[in-house]
Amino acid sequence: MADCVPLPLMETTRQQKVNRLLQRELGSIFQQEGPALSRAMVTVTRVKITPDLGLARVHLSIFGVADKAAELSHIRSHSREIRHKLAQRTRQQLRIIPELEFHQDDSLDYIENIDRLLDH
Repeated sequence: MADCVPLPLMETTRQQKVNRLLQRELGSIFQQEGPALSRAMVTVTRVKITPDLGLARVHLSIFGVADKAAELSHIRSHSREIRHKLAQRTRQQLRIIPELEFHQDDSLDYIENIDRLLDH
C-alpha cells in the first residue's frame, strides 16, 4: 500500500464565522483602545482559530514604530487585558473566549520592499 498522507483539514463554517467575529472585534479594540494597548498603529490582518475554538492566532500589521518586535512583545504583555475586552464584546456570541496568540504579519512590509526594488 502506498504511503498515506493525511489531507489538511478544511475550516468549518463555525471556525470561519468565529475568525471573522474575532478579527472585527479585535480590530475595533485596537482602534478604540489603541494608545492604552500599543504605541503604534495596529491592524488585525487575519485570525485563525483552532478546531476546538480554544486558541486564536492573531496576525497583526504594526506601523509607526521602528522596532516592531518590541511593540509585538508589548502587545503580548497586554494579552490578558485584550482577551478580557474581547470577552465583554462577544459574551453573547461565544461561550468560551479563546486564548490569544499574537504574531506579526509582515506581508505588507514584503510588498512595500518589492515595490521599492521594482522602482529602482
